[in-house]
Amino acid sequence: MTPQRQALITLPAVALIILAAGASTRLGTPKQLLTYGGQSLLFRAAQTALGSVCKPVVIVLGAYAEALKQDVKDLPVEVVENPNWTEGMSSSVRTGITALNSFSDKIDAAVLMLCDQPFVSVDVINNLVEIYRVTNKLIIASEYGGALGVPALFSRSLFEELVILKGDVGAKRVITKYSSEVYKVAFSGGAIDIDTPQDYQEFLALLG
Repeated sequence: MTPQRQALITLPAVALIILAAGASTRLGTPKQLLTYGGQSLLFRAAQTALGSVCKPVVIVLGAYAEALKQDVKDLPVEVVENPNWTEGMSSSVRTGITALNSFSDKIDAAVLMLCDQPFVSVDVINNLVEIYRVTNKLIIASEYGGALGVPALFSRSLFEELVILKGDVGAKRVITKYSSEVYKVAFSGGAIDIDTPQDYQEFLALLG
């Protein structure tokens, strides 16, 4: 068996879920459609995900779903709607994982990411997948601002834990519960997210 053939066999099948269902109440306008460089945050996040080794790419929408669908309609992504988006982040995680399970039972893991972390790159995502392949840890989580969070990769063995999350909590609860199974990856850019008009202006200022 050639090394190339062996690499193809051992490469894990990792999907990616973009959580983009929120109403952006603190911003006053859909953050998913904020632009820089002529593209929306959602479109850029989707393109970044599609450039990675992860397949399929699933986008979970809720508030503003119809407008956001139009923004990514020409991209080869799977769009699913979370009818319970008002319940908080956990409902979007649940919607995304449930969708993945309906697509295939061959998916080994999933990366969860947000569209309002603009410094997430293809390399950041691929690094999570490579570390998972090498370490076999159940969770590969980004570390920034003294905490662990997304983008983060979760082994399929934790999918059931993700779908039973309740309330306005994200995957951090699972990361905390399985802290001994977490591999931490430094990602200082993960601390930059956009929740308020001031966040957006500060982000634009960073870009110069």
